[in-house]
Amino acid sequence: MSISTIILGESGTGKTTSLRNLNPDEVALIQVIKKPLPFRSAGWMPYVTDSWEKIIKGMNLAVEKGRKIIVIDDFQYVMANEFMRRSQERGFDKFTEIGNHAWEIFNVAGTLPDDVRVYLLSHTQESDNGTVKLKTIGKMLDEKITPEGMFTIVLRTVVSDGQHFFRTRNSGNDTVKSPIGLFETDIIDNDLAFVDKEICNYYSIGNQS
Repeated sequence: MSISTIILGESGTGKTTSLRNLNPDEVALIQVIKKPLPFRSAGWMPYVTDSWEKIIKGMNLAVEKGRKIIVIDDFQYVMANEFMRRSQERGFDKFTEIGNHAWEIFNVAGTLPDDVRVYLLSHTQESDNGTVKLKTIGKMLDEKITPEGMFTIVLRTVVSDGQHFFRTRNSGNDTVKSPIGLFETDIIDNDLAFVDKEICNYYSIGNQS
């Protein structure tokens, strides 16, 4: 099974910037919202779609083309955009269906070949009990799926003195988690290339040093 990771953070806190040191020839970047990358981005050719079905097809096609790293950026808009398109629908069935569509993406992200890594970048929201979690479209959807429960690794952005980092361990009021020994410190640079290398080392994927 593939290794899938959630990167959580508010807008402008370094989620997308963390791609800067990755080799675009090795990455399939799926943008849910079309926008310029926040760093010099020669060689990057994102696939833009907010369709859950096309995202799944895009992941499978990336594997067929030999891409070992798949990044889905601004994931929360997959749910939000579908909800807005269906906002005139009455009843609650749409929430179940939107939740199911998100679940389908999570499921595929974790069931690709063993040497594939999937990174899902998303905004955060605070629940009623004060826990910071992946942003969805409200309680109706939250009751149906717990996204972080389908992932072994959840990192969260931290901004301190103008510098951008990822937090690797739970603060007690968020959903951050990582396997024992994967990262040596609670705070690491917001560098997805580094994160990917550490994951490959930890799970003995490829020839990592």
